[in-house]
Amino acid sequence: MIDTRPAEPLRSELSVRLEHVVLSGAVLPDMQHDHDEPLSELEQLAETAGARVVGKLDQKTRTIEPAYCIGRGKAEMLAAMVDELDADSVIFDNDLTPAQIRNLERLIGRKVLDRSELILDIFASHARTHQARLQVELAQLEYTMPRLQRMWSHLGNIEGGIGTRGPGERQLETDRRLARRRAVQLRKEISQIIDRKAREVRSRSDEFTVSLVGYTNAGKSTLMNALTGAGVLVEDKLFATLDTCTRVWPIGAHRKALLSDTVGFIRHLPHHLVASFHATLEEATQADLLLHVVDASHPECESQIKAVEAVLSEIGCSGKPCVVVFNKIDAVIEHSCVTRLRMDYPASIEVSARSGQGLDELTAMVAQSAADRDVLVHVETHCGNGRLFAYLAEHGRVTAREYAGDAVRLSAAIPPRHLGQLRKLAGGKVDVERMMNDE
Repeated sequence: MIDTRPAEPLRSELSVRLEHVVLSGAVLPDMQHDHDEPLSELEQLAETAGARVVGKLDQKTRTIEPAYCIGRGKAEMLAAMVDELDADSVIFDNDLTPAQIRNLERLIGRKVLDRSELILDIFASHARTHQARLQVELAQLEYTMPRLQRMWSHLGNIEGGIGTRGPGERQLETDRRLARRRAVQLRKEISQIIDRKAREVRSRSDEFTVSLVGYTNAGKSTLMNALTGAGVLVEDKLFATLDTCTRVWPIGAHRKALLSDTVGFIRHLPHHLVASFHATLEEATQADLLLHVVDASHPECESQIKAVEAVLSEIGCSGKPCVVVFNKIDAVIEHSCVTRLRMDYPASIEVSARSGQGLDELTAMVAQSAADRDVLVHVETHCGNGRLFAYLAEHGRVTAREYAGDAVRLSAAIPPRHLGQLRKLAGGKVDVERMMNDE
């Protein structure tokens, strides 16, 4: 008997077509980018969002054209390229005004997105926790509200006249009112999160806290896993993780730090994203030490350093103690670049989170920074107070010891967080002389 059922399709024949996009943008003289590939970072962002880049067209110019961002002639070339490649949408590496988006969509006949909208889409797809989702939704609303007029452009397909203009305007105002009301509600919820987060951070004020900051995809999560075994998600994508993760990091005998991983930065990070993610960045603003993780193998690492420094300044971290950590040092091809970086950042440290190179030196450096915060205490107690002696041996370092009959007077360096328990064991007879780094 012959089987007449249709054959099962081959696995290779089953595929889902990714959204095909063309990248474009106006390249200004002061823009920081790879000069050979000015749209290379935008391409990474598009691929992270799940798109397939089928074409690129940029224009070097001194000013942004008010109508199309790029010149009229370039815009017409872009429209022809989109038709030829049968692209689904166009993504610009600039922030576009609602009028520019409207003009480009009319000329090209495809959906047009700008850089901020693309980054917001990536954040929305990567948000996992309730806090991250609230922050992304608020950022999207703040981006969308000035552009609601464009979203109602379908009313323009109807000839003007009785029964069209008024209802459309009323619906637009309704949408704006609903968006404003939702934004107020989100800000209230996020404000409560910020207050709770601030309390959590303040509750760890006696701990030595370290925060990882850096450009997105610099290897912060890989470094976090290597130092603490945190098991943070690691992907070769931009903005793979959005939520702060804090873990205990043993940094020496009887000493530990709290290490936090934060959201990665990027050049031209939308301001409403920085504002919305203030709760996530609270760890960085309150940390005792920042580790600025840099992808040393990236050809534009110096411009990435400047982009991160700009965001740190924006969130109030510019004067905080910071150590530059050049990661992926084992992947560097052009070693002359590393030599130049060493000269520009003499206090930096070179590591490879993947192979473990330099991690011991990094841990020792952080341990010394933590030791500099120790306080020098003088304790007087009975010589039989074994619990106090054991506590000091476990959590501090005895620097002097004097006996007078049954009494003993100790001098010790100890982290501030242990002062409370030390006073209990000593019966309150503890004098704090000075911080160790005042010597």
